[in-house]
Amino acid sequence: MDRLVIQGGHPLRGRIRVSGAKNAALPCLAAALLTEEPLVLSNLPAVADIRTMVKVLQALGTEASLEPHPDGFELTARLACAGSDDPKAPYDLVKTMRASILVLGPLLARFGRATVSLPGGCAIGARPVNLHLEALERMGALLEISHGYIHASVKGRLKAIDHTFEKVSVGATENILMAAALAEGTTVLRNAALEPEIGDLAQLLVEMGASIEGIGTGTLTITGVPQLHGCEHAVIADRIEAGTYLCAVAAACGDVVLDRCEPEHLRSLLDLLERSGCVITERDGQDGRQLRIQREEGQKLRSKDVTTLPFPGFPTDLQAQVMAVMTQACGISVINEGIFENRFQHAMELERLGANLRTDGHTAIIAGPAALTGCTVMATDLRASAALVIAGLVAKGETIVDRIYHLDRGYSGLEKKLQGAGARIERVGGGKV
Repeated sequence: MDRLVIQGGHPLRGRIRVSGAKNAALPCLAAALLTEEPLVLSNLPAVADIRTMVKVLQALGTEASLEPHPDGFELTARLACAGSDDPKAPYDLVKTMRASILVLGPLLARFGRATVSLPGGCAIGARPVNLHLEALERMGALLEISHGYIHASVKGRLKAIDHTFEKVSVGATENILMAAALAEGTTVLRNAALEPEIGDLAQLLVEMGASIEGIGTGTLTITGVPQLHGCEHAVIADRIEAGTYLCAVAAACGDVVLDRCEPEHLRSLLDLLERSGCVITERDGQDGRQLRIQREEGQKLRSKDVTTLPFPGFPTDLQAQVMAVMTQACGISVINEGIFENRFQHAMELERLGANLRTDGHTAIIAGPAALTGCTVMATDLRASAALVIAGLVAKGETIVDRIYHLDRGYSGLEKKLQGAGARIERVGGGKV
């Protein structure tokens, strides 16, 4: 099993190009099920979850290939879904990735039937699929859950609905948005999630021939069409990857330019880091917007409180990384996790490195700055892995981050990108280091 070995205490300086957003790429891949025509998706991050989703699509009758870019960090997918006599997303693929539930809506919309295993993914708390199922039932789907599988069917086409989601859900919004694109009539989705990745999916669907109004708002109006066609689409940059590198510089000091960013997707984090004492500059680059973050050695960080909320609030996917930053800030920081109930698993590992913190339910209290010292720590989920890497960049001596297969689910070449910015970090195989 691979692990990362980090020699801490070295500021980061240089440039890092942000890859495409995994959380945008996955629903865009699922959208390939909505048409038999070729769909070409570029700027996909070269991460494990992308390859898993492609395998799911292949199991559902999709011809699919992945072409690596020269830098090795990104992929282009070429997809064409003729369909399958028995569209089934099997457990052995779905168990590793929760986003595989996103094939349910497209399969029902186009083929009228689907069998999808209940999904897996990071153990960060309950993320029930009932919001997906309730909306699909209202659209006319017949659903049964047995032996760990969702068995779904519909007579004819799905029917349009005027639906208000009980709570904001990114996955449910994406699933029903895709289903509605081929449904009969005009669907209105209220209390829809606002995340940029949903906007990217909606733009792809429009490019495929869908009729969608209200993109970027909490109310989406989708007029169903009989069929969609293929197109070429580049997914948006990964705001969570960009945010992770921003946090790394904030914690470890340095001066780094991030290429290909969208600052508006990161506004809550940028505001937090600026208030903490970092200098952040936004500017145009040759490949989209750029962000430059500076924090010189000896420049103190100020502690700040954080509460995670749905977009445009502070992202739960950056909570762990910010906790690592706040271990280096002067004063007391309070982090409230407002999305998931089990997302402080990294806290104990940060304590092993010397962080002064405690957790109580949904709240973590961090006192800083703490003198971190390298040791062996274990990643428990995707974003916790990133937090431990950031802490390792700060810690004196050698830090070993174990079980980094979590990291590989969501970050493409993280250690190589950090190496390019001066970090002393390397990947090694399992066993003795």
